[in-house]
Amino acid sequence: MQSNFKTSKQPAADPHATAIAVLGWLADDPDMFGRFLALTGVAPGQVRSAVNDPGFLAGMMDFLMNHEPTALAFCAASGISPETVTAAWQHFSSPGLDSGEY
Repeated sequence: MQSNFKTSKQPAADPHATAIAVLGWLADDPDMFGRFLALTGVAPGQVRSAVNDPGFLAGMMDFLMNHEPTALAFCAASGISPETVTAAWQHFSSPGLDSGEY
């Protein structure tokens, strides 16, 4: 019996590697990085140690994903697909209510 499901030829991306790519992209844009730091309250000197904190990575991915033009600009600049970025965001975000659940 033949399966109707298509499989991706590309291996699953590492969510941590995707998040680090986001951080590098943010850091390359002083205005964007400054906005990120201001909104999160993270001091520039704390970033290096924070990259190992899943909470920091979740907040960074939230920052990216809460503004579609920013997320799409990252995807265009990095060549990382929106689906991969979304998967990384979901990996670091704690589970919440699904649509329709209260």
